[in-house]
Amino acid sequence: MSSEFERVDGERVYEGTIFEVWRERFRHADGEEAVRETVRHPGAVGMVAHDDEVVWLVRQPRESVGIGDLLEIPAGKLDEEGEDPLDTAKRELAEEIGKAAETWELLHEFFTSPGFTDERFFLFLATDLSDRHAQAEEDERIEIVPWPLARLHDAIAACHDAKSLIGLLLLAQRVSS
Repeated sequence: MSSEFERVDGERVYEGTIFEVWRERFRHADGEEAVRETVRHPGAVGMVAHDDEVVWLVRQPRESVGIGDLLEIPAGKLDEEGEDPLDTAKRELAEEIGKAAETWELLHEFFTSPGFTDERFFLFLATDLSDRHAQAEEDERIEIVPWPLARLHDAIAACHDAKSLIGLLLLAQRVSS
């Protein structure tokens, strides 16, 4: 079932530093109209960075969900105007865990929660790693976690973050085949 629709009008009702909220009206092909509140987000990238021994994860506080040490893959927002997602991923990998990767592959592209946000997420596999020094952002509180690849299923069990679960499950699928 395909549903065609058009945006009739909309207004921004909130503008923050990370996202905007819009109230919009849409008209479907059958004439019915729907009002939606949408969180507009610039998008983000995440990196499943691993070598033969470890997958590189981070722990960081996520105040919005009340968790002080959420286990995640390294990730970052597409916050540089016009920057390609791969370039953002390379920059964020260096900033978050001090690594560079020789080999990059787009694993998957997905919407994080299309029921209320337009955030598009680009998930990359980063391999052939080397050390790279980069300055982390001032307000970030990141603990780097080199997780043994042999215990990948334990990392999956310890994750409560969708992007990280998707990335680690895709990695587990690759290493088991």
